[in-house]
Amino acid sequence: MAFLKFNKNELVNLSYSLKREIICSNKTGAYSNTSIVGCNTRRYHGLLAVTLDRFGGDHYMLLSSLDESLVIRGKQFNLGIHCYGDIYEPRGHKYVVDFAEDPVPNITYKVGDVIFRKSLILALDKDQVLIKYELLSSPVPVTLILKPFLAFRNTHALTSQNPQANTSYQDIPGGVSFRMYPNFPDLNLQLSDSKAEWKYLPCWNNRITYSDEYRRGFDCTEDLFTPGLFSMRLTSGGSVVFSASTAEENPAQLKRRFNGYEAKLPVVDDYREQLRRCADWLITRHNGVAMINAGLSWLKTGLLRETLIALPGLTLNGAGRPALFEEILDNLIAAEQERLTVRTTQVEAPLYLVVALQRYIDWGAEPAKVWKKYGSVVKMILDSYLPGRRKEVAMHPNGLLWAQVDGVALTWMNAYVGGRALTERAGYQIETNAFWYNAICFALEMETRYGLKNSAFTTRWAPICQMVRGSFRDVFIDPETGRLADYVDAFGRNMDTRPNQLYAIWVKNSPLDEEMFPEVLRIIDNELVTSRGIRTLSPRDPKYKGVYEGSQIERDLAYHQGCTRPFLLEPYIEMSFKVKGPSFLKRAEWLIEGFWADLSKHGVGAFSELYDGDPPHEPHGVISSALSTAALLAVSDMIEKYKEA
Repeated sequence: MAFLKFNKNELVNLSYSLKREIICSNKTGAYSNTSIVGCNTRRYHGLLAVTLDRFGGDHYMLLSSLDESLVIRGKQFNLGIHCYGDIYEPRGHKYVVDFAEDPVPNITYKVGDVIFRKSLILALDKDQVLIKYELLSSPVPVTLILKPFLAFRNTHALTSQNPQANTSYQDIPGGVSFRMYPNFPDLNLQLSDSKAEWKYLPCWNNRITYSDEYRRGFDCTEDLFTPGLFSMRLTSGGSVVFSASTAEENPAQLKRRFNGYEAKLPVVDDYREQLRRCADWLITRHNGVAMINAGLSWLKTGLLRETLIALPGLTLNGAGRPALFEEILDNLIAAEQERLTVRTTQVEAPLYLVVALQRYIDWGAEPAKVWKKYGSVVKMILDSYLPGRRKEVAMHPNGLLWAQVDGVALTWMNAYVGGRALTERAGYQIETNAFWYNAICFALEMETRYGLKNSAFTTRWAPICQMVRGSFRDVFIDPETGRLADYVDAFGRNMDTRPNQLYAIWVKNSPLDEEMFPEVLRIIDNELVTSRGIRTLSPRDPKYKGVYEGSQIERDLAYHQGCTRPFLLEPYIEMSFKVKGPSFLKRAEWLIEGFWADLSKHGVGAFSELYDGDPPHEPHGVISSALSTAALLAVSDMIEKYKEA
């Protein structure tokens, strides 16, 4: 990724370097995540976090960090860095002279006339992180000392010194093995240098502080166990590879393994390739089951809404793999039967399955085959919204869906403060009912073309479809202003300007006349569009919060009350091309070029979940978002299509 540039002079500035994070993931569901100078600032940071089925499939941090020290002419220089309260010790960042991601994350240090580099790679197909250390230049031999920090805890939690921890170790070829608590896997620490020495010096490092957690008002300190030290000699031009793995490795193969994995990484020299690489990071195959990780490094894998929204972009626009699209969708349907057809707090999410199928057909899938395979699922989803089927949402006599559970936010705008939903939006929600109408129309069209003749399904649903279209207009169009309501409850129309109205014109089967499309886009253009996505609320609204900073409460107040979402660019740009044609091309390019500029901050080489609604639109949220990545892939395809035309 030579096109990613960093300010070398600023690397020693912690206000610069701690905001920029390395993120790597693999097909087993493991990940590595830390800042570009190796200082962990979040509880989610660490060198090896793995997915453990025995504990419910969550991520568990095994190896938190690995401190390096160089002994040069009898003097020790510590390259590690940790935060204790407001003190950083050691302060190894002062030796950093370069950081690059070409082709793997690597940090270069300069200590006097000694130049030293470490490179990190996550194994593609196993729970293993490999770190290669190279003494690039040195007039004298150097002793390298490695000090591991062990966590053995859930990535959402923090650990502390405790008598239950098993601090003993087992000797294994080329290193040592630890299992601090029952039912955890072994953590095997090994080196390629057969002459490396291990010294057992058990100690707890107490009160390590994670500055990002502190800034957000969360518990932010923990105790990590350091069992001892590895030491080995290096001469100029020499190298050694360190491995941390849940499986015992052959030390003699570690260098070859590192070089082999590095050689398999695709060459990335443009933004499109970087998008594809990120898409690949977000698709796991844990235990052979293909799924989508909603966002690295703390969102779950296999979430219903996020998978359905991101699926076409990641698998079709990104990988061009229709078989992978169906495999992930099949796994999702098998795992989410209850949410799809019985109960869910994501009332619009099951209906989004139809949108995913429509995108699949647009991409080139045969409609008859799609309906034959998924038609029964679509019908079951539609039936589940009929009266008396679901407690959280049901079709009213006017054909529209009413969603309400007191105190519960039932849409994607689901932030809470003190147990209270900030955007409950109970009643008729505009996007839910747009997806509802679209799904009914799709099912009727598919059943008419590829289903049974004189089907009882079409006889039953055709009049409902007509009723929904008429009711949608009557309910959501404000007669005085001609604008669309965000939702309608027992007190009337809520006229907050939010992006949900965009879905009413974006779905393939819109319940609105096309004459309304330009007006909806005009409102979104004037109040919601930014250079980093679409705002979740108009700045003209008193509830608007334009910056996602501060305590948990302050951030939750901004989460759906002003923060932008890059994933909303996909429907917005598609509709803008539909309404404005090729003349929108320059504007579309401008709307995504800012994300390329941001690749060297927040998640290095990754695409963030959200941005501040106010300029300069700083990135926040998960540092590698499936929704953002998928949307930018889809938008890039749209732009290329119009360029070619």
